[in-house]
Amino acid sequence: MSLLGPVGLRAASAAVRPPSLMRLASTRARTPAAKAGFFLPSYRPNPSARLAFFTPSRLLSTSRARLDTASSISASTLLPSGSPSAHAAAFASGPAASATATARTIPRSLPTWLLGCSALVFGIVVIGGLTRLTESGLSITEWQPITGIRPPITEAEWDVEWEKYRVSPEGIMMNANIDRSEFKKIFYMEWAHRVAGRTLGVAFVVPMIYYMARYRLPRGLPLRLVALGLGIGFQGALGWYMVQSGLDQEIVSTNAVPRVSQYRLAAHLSAALALYVGMVHTALGLRRDVKLSAAATTAEGRAAVAQLVDALNAPAARRFKALVALAGAMVFATAVSGAFVAGLDAGLVYNEFPTMGGRLHPPADELMDARYAKRSDGSDKWWRNMLENPVTAQFDHRVLAMTTFTVLVAQHLVARRPVLRLGARALPRAAQRWSAWVAAAALGQVSLGITTLLYLVPIPLAAAHQAGSVVLLTTLMGLAASLRRPRQAMAALRTAAAQAGAFKTRL
Repeated sequence: MSLLGPVGLRAASAAVRPPSLMRLASTRARTPAAKAGFFLPSYRPNPSARLAFFTPSRLLSTSRARLDTASSISASTLLPSGSPSAHAAAFASGPAASATATARTIPRSLPTWLLGCSALVFGIVVIGGLTRLTESGLSITEWQPITGIRPPITEAEWDVEWEKYRVSPEGIMMNANIDRSEFKKIFYMEWAHRVAGRTLGVAFVVPMIYYMARYRLPRGLPLRLVALGLGIGFQGALGWYMVQSGLDQEIVSTNAVPRVSQYRLAAHLSAALALYVGMVHTALGLRRDVKLSAAATTAEGRAAVAQLVDALNAPAARRFKALVALAGAMVFATAVSGAFVAGLDAGLVYNEFPTMGGRLHPPADELMDARYAKRSDGSDKWWRNMLENPVTAQFDHRVLAMTTFTVLVAQHLVARRPVLRLGARALPRAAQRWSAWVAAAALGQVSLGITTLLYLVPIPLAAAHQAGSVVLLTTLMGLAASLRRPRQAMAALRTAAAQAGAFKTRL
C-alpha cells in the first residue's frame, strides 16, 4: 500500500509524464466534445466559412470563449510557471479572450441582403417611372395595404373597379372613351408598382428582425437598419399621398389637368432615391469592412490596411472626397429637378438642344411669368416659376444637368492626377475604377436626356433616362465607399496593437 494514496499517485505520475504525452493531453483538452446537432461544425474553434454563413455570433463567441478558457486552464496546469509558454497561455485567458467573446460582427450575408433590397428599390423606381409615363398611376382609386395585394378576378370585381375609375377626374376628363381591356392594362401597371413596394417591405423587415435578434451587430448598424425599414413604410404612405392629389374632384370643377402634384411627385422620388442611397452605401461599406477586417488578421494585411488608411487621410485624398460628395449632392438635386419636369410635362416644350427657341435661354417673360404669382406683391413669382412653370423647370434642369456633368467629368480628371494615382499615398485601385465608371455613366445619362428631349419623350427612352439617374447614383456610392475609412479594419488594428502591448507587458 502506497503512503501517497490515490491522489498522490496521480500527481506523481503527472510530474513524470513525458513531454509528448503532455502535448497530447493539451490537444485533447482543446478539442470540444462531439455532439449531434445540425449546426455543430459552426461552433468549433475554426468553423468553415460555408457553415458559419448564418451562424449566430453570440453562440459562436460563447463556444470559442469556453474552448479558450478550457485550453488556457489546461496549458497553465501542464506548463511550468515562469516560462514564456505559460505567459502566452495566461494572456490568452486575459482581456484578449474576453474581447473576442464580446466582439461585434458583420454576417457575410448581411451586405448581400442589403444589395438585394436595393435592387428591388431600383426596380420599383423604374416601374414607377413607367407608371407615370403610361398615365397609369391614378387607375387605382383606393389604398388598401393588405387586401389590395389581390387584384380583381371576377367580372363583378372588375365592374366595381371600373366604375370607381370612371367617376375619377382622369376617368371623366381624359379616359372617358377607353374600354375595359384598356383599363385593365393601366390597372395592372399601378398594381404591379404597389405589390413591388409591399414585397420590398416584407423582404426587408423579416431578415432585419432575424439579424438583430441573432447577431451582435456593430454599434449604430441596428439603428440604421430600423431607419431604412421606417423609410420603406414612409415611402408607401407618401406614394398614396401623392396619388390623392390626382383624385381631387376640384380638378374637374376647375377644368385643370388631371395629374398628381409635382411637389408630391418630387417628394416621392426623393424619398425613393434617399432609401436607395442609404441601402447601397450601407451595403458597400459593410462589405468593404468585412474584407479589410479579414485582411487585418495577418501582419501583412495589417500593414496594407495601415497604408490604405494613411493614403485616405492624405490632404489630396480628402479634397477628392469632398469633390465626390459635392458631385453626389448635385446628381441628387438634378434628379429631383427632373421630377418637376416630369410632373409638369415640361419635356414637351422646347424640344431642341442646346438652344431653346434659337438661343441659349428662353425669353425672360417666359422664364419669370407674372401669371404664376399668387401674392399681390408678386414676391412669390421667382420660386413659383421655378417649380410650377414648365419652361423654367426645363431650363433649370438643363443648367443643373450640364453643370453636374462637368463636375462628374472633372472628378475623373482629378483622380488621374499623379498625386492621386502614383506613390504610396495613391488612391485605391477600386476608387480609380469607380471614378471611370462615374464619368462613363454621366456621359450615358446626358446622352439619354438629350435624346429623350429631341424625340418628344418616348416611353422607352424616358424610362431609361430615369433608370440612368439611379445607375449614376450607384456608381457614385461605389466611389464614395471605396474612399471611406475602414472602420472595422481600424478596430482590428487597434485590437491587435493592444494585444501586442499587453503581451509584451506580461512577458
